[in-house]
Amino acid sequence: MFGKNVRMERIIDRKSGNAVIVPMDHGISVGPIAGLIDMKETVADVVDGGATAVLMHKGLVPQGHRSYGRDVGLILHLSASTDIGVNSNSKVLVATVEEALTLGADAVSMHINVGAETEPQMMADLGMVSRQCRMWGMPLIAMAYPRGPKIRDSFDPDAVAHAARVAMELGADIVKCSYTGDIDSFRDVVKGTMVPVVIAGGPKMDSDMDILNMVYDSLQAGGHGVSIGRNIFQNQNIRGIMRAVSEIVLQGATVEEAKKLL
Repeated sequence: MFGKNVRMERIIDRKSGNAVIVPMDHGISVGPIAGLIDMKETVADVVDGGATAVLMHKGLVPQGHRSYGRDVGLILHLSASTDIGVNSNSKVLVATVEEALTLGADAVSMHINVGAETEPQMMADLGMVSRQCRMWGMPLIAMAYPRGPKIRDSFDPDAVAHAARVAMELGADIVKCSYTGDIDSFRDVVKGTMVPVVIAGGPKMDSDMDILNMVYDSLQAGGHGVSIGRNIFQNQNIRGIMRAVSEIVLQGATVEEAKKLL
């Protein structure tokens, strides 16, 4: 596991043990949205704001990663689907661990939807990728969400905890999941997952303070950071919101202290 440990330190902050990840994999799902056109500028903004890693598909790596003066961890996303497809909850593998190594990635990630019609195939894919990650010493981040015909509330704490547990038991080193809305319920999610948990940003939020409060509360529940996309790279002040979030996650700042950086 030594290789995993070395690479893990490239995507997390050594001092705090927490991560500030900015996922930029949205282009396949929803198309060329604002914030993901000039990739070099966006990467420079989030790196300057304190991101420990960026996450993207293989075709984006030459377009923006390491375009800035300071190094930032690279997470290669291995799965995808489009929102205009007949089943957007069905994620398929579009890259491999070996490709990630050739591109210089420090970790890989996969998305699974627990409860979707194709859940069995996604679980099988995650199990296979986790085996390859162990063989190559590559950290694996699993984005795990309860989504499908029988899921009435994708933020239900029990459903979120179940999806996160599936990801952990299939070999994820870090699990990304939704914040359940309050510290107590999210603390149960974290306890049941047993590996570091980072929260998703979710839909575009109305205010920066909503973001900061969610980030702070998730840490109080035992979370180990964030993996926030649109609420960062579509913010009118990318560097400001990134600095504020990083100050909370990496330096232990309060919301009141962090908002001064906006």
